[in-house]
Amino acid sequence: MNAVMVARIIANIANLRNREQKVKSFFISFYAIGLAGMIIPFTNPVFLKLTPVALLLSFLAVMLFHEKAFDKATIIVFISIFIAGFLIEVAGVNTGLIFGEYRYGRGLGPKLWETPLLIGINWLLLVYLSSGVVSRIKLNTLLSALVAPGIMLLYDLLLEQTAPYLDMWRWNNDVVPLKNYIAWYLIALVFHIFIKIFKIHTANRLSFVILICHMVFFAGLIIFQLFLP
Repeated sequence: MNAVMVARIIANIANLRNREQKVKSFFISFYAIGLAGMIIPFTNPVFLKLTPVALLLSFLAVMLFHEKAFDKATIIVFISIFIAGFLIEVAGVNTGLIFGEYRYGRGLGPKLWETPLLIGINWLLLVYLSSGVVSRIKLNTLLSALVAPGIMLLYDLLLEQTAPYLDMWRWNNDVVPLKNYIAWYLIALVFHIFIKIFKIHTANRLSFVILICHMVFFAGLIIFQLFLP
């Protein structure tokens, strides 16, 4: 997929800003095709290179469907989560103290300090999606701040099983340490508390669909890997 094709997809999503159902259908088809492309050996190398594109398109789409204006507080909080998420990963991969010993592959694109720049976007996207999904449920502030990181933890449980296959990252001895999941939840909890303190609006009509598309995609890859010889 070249730059022109990516630009056309982005333009199409922008044109569909007020056509919610078509955007949802687009992403369901996009990730279904992506899953098929990943499990077919002939197309796998090509689709592996599209992982950063998929992440960016998902992020762009939910931002386009953000239900309120991007005020100063929202922009500052979003930028803070992006930077903090990236720097935490920098410290994590270079010291092994936060999540455990791991190293990034090439699946998430260009790196700075051995860390993909997109990992900050990934943290922001997941915090936004999980917060948006929970905001649709009638929970009090404390409970919603606890449940949303739980959704992210479930997401990570699936992601960790597929990350090596997608060349995102790999753990030493191919064993995911328990402290990774503990750190993931606690960091997510801090970010969600941050969202609650500053009363950032995260309700979004695309959040549930995008989150489910990601999780079904990872679950599909896990099932496929179970049947590998």
